[in-house]
Amino acid sequence: EVMLVESGGGSVQAGGSLRLACVASGYTYASNCVGWFRQAPGKEREGVAAIYNGGGSPHYADSVKGRFAISQGNDKNTVYLDMNNLKPEDTGTYFCAAEEAPIPSQCRRGTILFTNWGQGIQVTVSS
Repeated sequence: EVMLVESGGGSVQAGGSLRLACVASGYTYASNCVGWFRQAPGKEREGVAAIYNGGGSPHYADSVKGRFAISQGNDKNTVYLDMNNLKPEDTGTYFCAAEEAPIPSQCRRGTILFTNWGQGIQVTVSS
């Protein structure tokens, strides 16, 4: 069973930074994609970023390009989301997701369908 646990959320003022971490266990996928999503109250969940474990350029939503960076930890079981220059509209519950990725381009384009999800963690940005 794949388990994903997010950490690093919290409250910050606009312009500040946070680093989220997603620790995965129970993996048997040699090729995988890990993504970050967020959901604000009353809004649909949206993809934020995704990274393929075999390398290549990560995928970012237009709303976070140039401000957020997704990366793999050295242990290969942790994926980070560094969030800089945070804005109030970045507020929401952030979820980590993971999926086997036999077609890497789906991950790099942000079109992969994720079936494994974490519980989510709150990020609040005040103005």
